[in-house]
Amino acid sequence: MPYRFVVASTLLLLSSLCMAQGPAPAISYTRDIQPIFTEKCVACHACYDSACQLNLGSGEGAGRGASKIPVYDGERSKAQAPTRLFYDASGKAAWQRQGFYSVLDAQGSQAALMARMLELGHRTPLQPNAKLPSEIVLGLSRENMCPQPAEFDAYAGAHPKEGMPLAVTGLTDQQYQTLQRWLASGAPIDEQGLAPSARESLQVAQWENLLNAPGARESLVARWLYEHWFLAHIYFEGGEPGHFFQWVRSRTPSGQPIDLINTRRPNDDPGTQVYYRLWPVQGVIVHKTHITYPLSAAKMARVKTLFYSGDWQVTALPGYGPARRANPFETFEAIPAKARYQFMLDNAEYFVRTFIRGPVCRGQIATDVIRDNFWALFQAPEHDLYVTDPVYRGQATPLLAMPGQNDDVGSVLSLWLAYRDKRNEYEALRRDFYAHAPAPSWSSLWAGNDNALLSIFRHFDSASVTKGLIGEVPQTMWLFDYPLLERTYYQLAVNFDVFGNVSHQAQTRLYFDLIRNGAEQNFLRLMPAGSREDFLDDWYQNSGKFKMWLDYESIDDDKRSALKLDPQGPKKDFVNQLLTRYGELNAKPDPINRCNGAYCSRPNIDPALQDAEQALSRLASRPAAGLKVIEQLPEATLLRVQTASGKREFYSMLRNRAHSNVAFMLGESLRYQPGLDTLTIFPGILSSYPNFIFNVPADQVPAFVEAMQAVRDGASFDRVVERWGIRRSHPQFWQYFHDQTRYLQEVDPLEAGVMDMNRYENL
Repeated sequence: MPYRFVVASTLLLLSSLCMAQGPAPAISYTRDIQPIFTEKCVACHACYDSACQLNLGSGEGAGRGASKIPVYDGERSKAQAPTRLFYDASGKAAWQRQGFYSVLDAQGSQAALMARMLELGHRTPLQPNAKLPSEIVLGLSRENMCPQPAEFDAYAGAHPKEGMPLAVTGLTDQQYQTLQRWLASGAPIDEQGLAPSARESLQVAQWENLLNAPGARESLVARWLYEHWFLAHIYFEGGEPGHFFQWVRSRTPSGQPIDLINTRRPNDDPGTQVYYRLWPVQGVIVHKTHITYPLSAAKMARVKTLFYSGDWQVTALPGYGPARRANPFETFEAIPAKARYQFMLDNAEYFVRTFIRGPVCRGQIATDVIRDNFWALFQAPEHDLYVTDPVYRGQATPLLAMPGQNDDVGSVLSLWLAYRDKRNEYEALRRDFYAHAPAPSWSSLWAGNDNALLSIFRHFDSASVTKGLIGEVPQTMWLFDYPLLERTYYQLAVNFDVFGNVSHQAQTRLYFDLIRNGAEQNFLRLMPAGSREDFLDDWYQNSGKFKMWLDYESIDDDKRSALKLDPQGPKKDFVNQLLTRYGELNAKPDPINRCNGAYCSRPNIDPALQDAEQALSRLASRPAAGLKVIEQLPEATLLRVQTASGKREFYSMLRNRAHSNVAFMLGESLRYQPGLDTLTIFPGILSSYPNFIFNVPADQVPAFVEAMQAVRDGASFDRVVERWGIRRSHPQFWQYFHDQTRYLQEVDPLEAGVMDMNRYENL
């Protein structure tokens, strides 16, 4: 029987039942529908990586509908028109002019596409907590199938087990009936936009007044601040829980409705007078795009001190265009470098998150150029020659331009070579100037607040950033100075266009390779003279040596370091001294992965959790050659441990994949060293994209650890999954999945958001 008749019959039955029981209350999108979407749909349908661009985090997204045009296309020769929700169009008709089609509207005698997709899913429930059928493809390898309403019957015939929600425990009967009634009634949307509270409105006005103050100096600072805040989910001191704001450019001043200037990039020519405005973030907060930033009276005082306390002047405001985008050091050279750098250091975690975790929701364009785990440190401004030496700054600034502004496909190679040579000229200049500077010492490292020590973990095509030094001592470390931090931010956040073509994306990826190399070389200058080439040989094995010869400037291995380090293990000694000297800044002490004694758990926590952590430490920081279960684990697994008293903790189990080098865009699998993979186990949620969840009672953690240690192959791992795993088909899947968000709301409410399940695996 065709599915349109099945759906019509179902709706007729529902209507008859409702009439028999009396008139049903009117369904409210805000009260009744969005909560269902938030619970059962948003985990897959949010951000640019929503299947078919169907974003169900808001009424605007549901009304916009779906599109066959993929956002992620690394092979397109021409950039495509942006389709940013709330930015690039408004209302169903405007979106349909951009190629979107409705999933809510009935099509003549046929029910809405969403109704039929939900019916298909409801008719084919999954076997409880069983592995999914092999024909259901999941993850990023799944083809982006986007049937239009007229194509649904063919889709259902070819994919009878792939209704919605896809390959997961579905809607409850009540949720299903509510959605079908709403769709049958025409899918009305009564959503109201989020509005600031009175206290928030006062702070909005104060900040808008600051950024829109008259004067050339004020205008230049405002432009720089906007370009560094445009990705932030702003929250206010004393603001309402769950209220966040974004900085946008508007044609209208404060007090009037925002008339959005929706350029591709935040530093494109606005074409008119600009007013910087704070716009409430609409829709469901999802963790993967939720990069928070605080504004307060103290922050305003800090901004005024940094940028307005000196007597520097602006003689002429810079224009816009490719050259201005390529070199922000020239564009904003009138603003004191010390102010710019210190502002970024104050909230360094935010800035590193913008380009490591990022808002583009699928980062493999860039993440294959970084190691799976490393730590990031920052050079103190008073030891940064770009900040302190105007002669050096003057010579370095023209060399700091970045590629990606010209996306001519035929010019990729010539553009890359030109920017590579310019970057290497800068590295040679830096090497020579620093050779005459005082030898680096502990005072060379910035230690202003707990943003000074960061841990980065790559999870194949996504990555995360966390304050503190987490995990085993990593193979590599990065040391940012101001030119490196600012270039990385502009290259991967401000100037990166997710809708760009293959040339733009390739240039971005290739230059990020140089950025990584620069950060590593900065760090190696802290190591003893004579040891740095040995480190590089370890970091760039095999084909990496050819890349070093071909594309990287040589390192200074002669200039001494003032750090007194053990010559037999200088990096390990550096870490030990770093943890001792800057222990108060280390936001996340880690006794599980770096256990140095008999007790491998955090102090002052529930004894049952201490026992669990002691057991889990036996799995941490061991190579896969001796712990075979690592070969079976995905990138980011969550372990939910609950005590008999009801207290629970989440632990991230991160698989750190080892590579001979990460210096090439292609052929990553050829450089993979699986026997050297390790696990990092740490309390908390360190990825927006969980690949699997284990739920283990605290008193069973030792048995869980023993079972993991005993795994030798897929069959023995399956037994672990059968006992403790939460598969997509688990009857309580959504309870456990959304408990991640509830956990964040309890321990760090500002960072809470719905997690993504597009990468949840079929273990």
